[in-house]
Amino acid sequence: MTLSCCGLGVATTRAIAIGPVFMLDRNPLRIAPRSIDPATVPGELQRLEDALAAAQGALRTVRDQIPHATPVKVAEFIDSHLLMLEDAALVDPARALIRERLFSAEWALEQHRMTLVKAFEDIEDPYLRGRRDDLDHVVQHILGFLLGERIPDSEEDTDLNGCVVIAHDISPADTVVLRQRRVAALVTEYGSPLSHTAILARSLNLPMVVGVRKVTSYFRPGETVVVDDESGVVLADVDADILAHYRQRIRVLDERRAHLRRLVREPSLSADGTPVSLLGNLELPEDTVAIRANGAAGVGLYRTEFLYMNRDRPPDEEEHLAAYLEVIRGLEGTPVTIRTLDLGADKQVDGDSATCPLACNPALGLRAIRLCLKQPELFRPQLRAILRASAFGPVRLMIPMLSHIRELDAVLALIEQVGRELDREGLAFDPHMPVGGMIEVPAAALSAPAFTHRLDFLSIGTNDLIQYTLAIDRMDDTVSYLYDPLHPAILRLIRMTIEAGRAHGIPVSMCGEMAGTPRYVPLLLGLGLREFSMQPGSLLEIKERVRGSHIPHLERATGELFAHLDDHEPEQFAQAIERICS
Repeated sequence: MTLSCCGLGVATTRAIAIGPVFMLDRNPLRIAPRSIDPATVPGELQRLEDALAAAQGALRTVRDQIPHATPVKVAEFIDSHLLMLEDAALVDPARALIRERLFSAEWALEQHRMTLVKAFEDIEDPYLRGRRDDLDHVVQHILGFLLGERIPDSEEDTDLNGCVVIAHDISPADTVVLRQRRVAALVTEYGSPLSHTAILARSLNLPMVVGVRKVTSYFRPGETVVVDDESGVVLADVDADILAHYRQRIRVLDERRAHLRRLVREPSLSADGTPVSLLGNLELPEDTVAIRANGAAGVGLYRTEFLYMNRDRPPDEEEHLAAYLEVIRGLEGTPVTIRTLDLGADKQVDGDSATCPLACNPALGLRAIRLCLKQPELFRPQLRAILRASAFGPVRLMIPMLSHIRELDAVLALIEQVGRELDREGLAFDPHMPVGGMIEVPAAALSAPAFTHRLDFLSIGTNDLIQYTLAIDRMDDTVSYLYDPLHPAILRLIRMTIEAGRAHGIPVSMCGEMAGTPRYVPLLLGLGLREFSMQPGSLLEIKERVRGSHIPHLERATGELFAHLDDHEPEQFAQAIERICS
């Protein structure tokens, strides 16, 4: 058995594909500094306008070619790039550089892009940081027309059916076109699993591995490769035994998917008949399609930060309301939990850095509910929109990053005040809309009993809870190995929160990555968790584990684990956890 090449990247769809390589030449355009004569400024500005119009036209052509039978709203991904092209914040600074510093149009646009990229790189949240890819795609699109170097569609007459497309990067528009041409998989050198391209690939059930460094130098056009999108591996020069192994795995995966699809309409009950609520996390309004397709009982976390990105001013009340109503109507009566703004010193509203300067330690700075209380002019439009949306369906409001009771009291007072305003204006809302809080910092978990007296529900955000409890930046490769969801301190905080909710008769959910990991389901059920919220693609696997679990047995085993939590050596503790999770 021989292997001459193995590329390692980040998986996006949990699938496997085999096919010949097609190299898609989408090298980033290199822009050299160039100054212009003052007399040519009007002409340079017109060049920029012409390139902008041509880029918009090209994207509209792709959007209009999307088949009407496409089962997901893929056009909205193209529309998001069109909106960026229409956003003055993208091009106006480039126009100013042309006028004031006599930069060429392409150099002005590239300089502004680099400024925006630096802002994105300072963002901690991986989903929001992934929007940097969209910026690059849009700018490269304009630059191609500016330089007259639009990549010709040389592959237009090439049969791509079953091919594995390898490129430096792939835009959402490229993804739509390649899916129509029935490619088997995508592999890129750059990109994030939370980029719009990766999200779109998942929506289209198209295997994709991103972040394979130097991928275009590893593989040769036409050679057969294996794309293992379960583990993020791309293999080349594989022998017959390896190909046979992966073809068998494809058959097994296909059978497993068919089995899981049969669970969509089955009740979410444990083997002993205990109901367990399975909800979906929502990144963008178009994700409602996946949530419904996987049988979620509703939305346990609707992240609203996308509304604030790629713009020079925050969204107004009506824009908020329109986004929320799209989700409410798309889910046809199932509950929607809307998390209020979770931006801050590390995840700034574009154009708002003057009022929210970068902190020395952004993760501990002015962010989430702290920022909202500091800047009520930012917070009020969202509160008004969420309350108004509650008149159209079952809406819950969720407050991120609580740590003090006084923060919660301030938010509740503001909600009450906004409700009185809406009453005076004759605008409908649900006066009994449930309000909950996220347990993301140790202080909140330790204060959970106090929070339960004021809130209608709690939701454990394990990603941040683990990070803050263990003092680990999970995005820092030098310490990420210490990121441990099963650390005894984490389990204690989770159990403490669940028991506080149970003692005061309010539901407790979990919306972090831990909730969408099948291995942890028995342990979490044993700890008392009865509401899980996760990425839609994980729902059926979690349901399968729930339906195979006997909760009274798991509660006994977990109780025994906690009774001797301090007595276990690390190896004994790991063995006890494994017995529960197996």
